[in-house]
Amino acid sequence: MTHKVDFATSSSQALIEALCKRLDEIRLSRNISQADLADEAGVSRSTLTRLADGQSISLDSFIRIMQALRLTDHLAALLPDPAVRPVDRVRLDGGERQRASSKRSATAPWAWGDTEPDA
Repeated sequence: MTHKVDFATSSSQALIEALCKRLDEIRLSRNISQADLADEAGVSRSTLTRLADGQSISLDSFIRIMQALRLTDHLAALLPDPAVRPVDRVRLDGGERQRASSKRSATAPWAWGDTEPDA
């Protein structure tokens, strides 16, 4: 089951629900019981029940569950590194910085439109 959510426009509650359900689906796809995952993560089984229901859990519990599921490499993708500026990213990729707007083409001189064209 995939929970499609627009991360740019969804409410925080919708995001919490989608992330919790994704973690629970990963648990299920790996055929790990709630009790076993709770033991491995050091959280209560009721925390995993709330997770399965898409309810809010603490950030600490969320991270512990991700660690137990060996998903910690995905945590770095949550937030960009603030030490790397956008200009530096372009330079690292070997490109050159480009302006946001394109060059404007020459246009005919502007007129009111209520004058008659020259004959």
